[in-house]
Amino acid sequence: MTLATENPAPRAAAAVLQLKSMNILIVGVGGQGVLLASAILSEVALLAGYDVKKSEVHGMSQRGGVVSSHVRLGTVVHSPVIPNGAADVILAFEKAEALRWVHELKAGGFLIVNDQKLVPPIAVDPKYVYPDDALELLQGRAERLRVLNAAAIARKLGNERLANTVLLGALSTGLDIDLDLWRQVISRRVPKGTAEANLKAFEAGRNQ
Repeated sequence: MTLATENPAPRAAAAVLQLKSMNILIVGVGGQGVLLASAILSEVALLAGYDVKKSEVHGMSQRGGVVSSHVRLGTVVHSPVIPNGAADVILAFEKAEALRWVHELKAGGFLIVNDQKLVPPIAVDPKYVYPDDALELLQGRAERLRVLNAAAIARKLGNERLANTVLLGALSTGLDIDLDLWRQVISRRVPKGTAEANLKAFEAGRNQ
């Protein structure tokens, strides 16, 4: 599998890492579509011929709680859990969650961040302070950082709930997997009647 650099497709095709395996950590808060994105990625990788293992933590996933999913791809994958500090890619659906999880990114790893603020339920704790400078703090924590406002892109397409598919599009530019597989799985997995809109969102994410 190839991990490509920053904004490779369709503008460039430079690959920086040749990998026999890849660990992808997807994080966000409930209601953002983290689990659907994880399911789509896993199915795409399976169809591309990879062994895939996936694990999820989704307590309060319907009420804005923290949600995370480990997706491991390779020739043979034995465990669904990414070892500490070994994520090749972190796809963060919310910027504070990116900051929360960035320590799991390996040296030289790729961090993709949705520039969106969603305050989780933990914020009811008077000691909790939302890190409004999250993006600035991430600059020094990730060697390769890509930031996009997926929610704003989705709103331009008519539905903010398309943001998760926008982010999958951004992720896909760094994975050497046939685009037709992505399109097939997205069309099959998304809610009935939304396939066309989700495919447009996927392409929008690829073009950022």
